Amino acid sequence: MTFLEGRPLSAGDSGYQRIRSDIIFGVLTPSGRLKLDAMKEDYGVSISTLREILNRLASEGFVVAEGQRGFEVAPVSIQNLRELADLRILLEHHAMAESFRAGDMEWEGRVVSAHHKLAATERTIAAAGDDPELRKRYDGEFHQALISSCGSRELMQTHSVVFDKYFRYALRYRGTETINQHKALLDCALKRDIETARAVLTDHINNCVAFALSSWKEGSPA
Repeated sequence: MTFLEGRPLSAGDSGYQRIRSDIIFGVLTPSGRLKLDAMKEDYGVSISTLREILNRLASEGFVVAEGQRGFEVAPVSIQNLRELADLRILLEHHAMAESFRAGDMEWEGRVVSAHHKLAATERTIAAAGDDPELRKRYDGEFHQALISSCGSRELMQTHSVVFDKYFRYALRYRGTETINQHKALLDCALKRDIETARAVLTDHINNCVAFALSSWKEGSPA
């Protein structure tokens, strides 16, 4: 059974999370037609619930609604990747600045704890191989912790959606460079050094984009 904040998820919420995750990790391929009859069996939800889920995902940009033709997974493109990267930089620069200014000891604790879990995950990946779902979970938690004192729930929620859409392109792990950049962001947070943090984050994202594009040229979009 799946839980959210200690409560069992409804079939609709569980189905939403599973379909969203399958889009992010490429189980449901970009531009692929979403056939409701097959999905009903795969995800264990009714056709009406599936339509609600897919309309919700369409509002977030993970699915494209084709009117009477149904639904398909949102396509991927170089232009979309660059737009998401630019948007993530814009949002995260602003949110980090606000969070660094307002952050207290509790915030520092969240950042240190999130980085500790991310670093442990990165060590596990180095030893045993990549686990994209685990990596995304702790990578996302760390970046959310950095901005968690920004004072805007809307900003954090928007950032979370952009991060997830961006991660569709960032499935391959970059290794040591990423580890060093995450550690640098932790150090900047504890020193409240927003200017260096912005520079590190910009490099972090732009280098990831370059890596994704090199993978694309090799035949994979992410």
